[in-house]
Amino acid sequence: MEQENILTKLRNYARKLKQNLFVLYLSYKDNRVSWYAKLVAICVVAYAFSPIDLIPDFIPVIGYLDDLIIVPLGISLALKLIPSYIIEENREKAEEIRKNGKPKNWFVGVIFILIWILLAFWVGKLVYGIYYLK
Repeated sequence: MEQENILTKLRNYARKLKQNLFVLYLSYKDNRVSWYAKLVAICVVAYAFSPIDLIPDFIPVIGYLDDLIIVPLGISLALKLIPSYIIEENREKAEEIRKNGKPKNWFVGVIFILIWILLAFWVGKLVYGIYYLK
């Protein structure tokens, strides 16, 4: 019972942080933001808006690792690197974007598909080598 409560709290925390994705989306386009903050923000936004996860959700336990831990940590880091006055300026604009729907980042989705294909090919080659090349 307590484990479900912790999971619910983590999901709520993650949901709250994800609302800041649109702020990051606008902030990485701002010329007043440092290059390293832009780099972190771009990576976080691209991953979060990707239609495909690096770790698919159907994999038990670790499938939700990115949604509950990786993305929120990335958002927190990016928000700390961007000056607070820029974040506040972009909050109102971000709310309008969020109401219109989350943009999709198919480029990152294709990269993740390629990673999974290469991983499957590598595992297949490894299994083939173990069983058929003895």
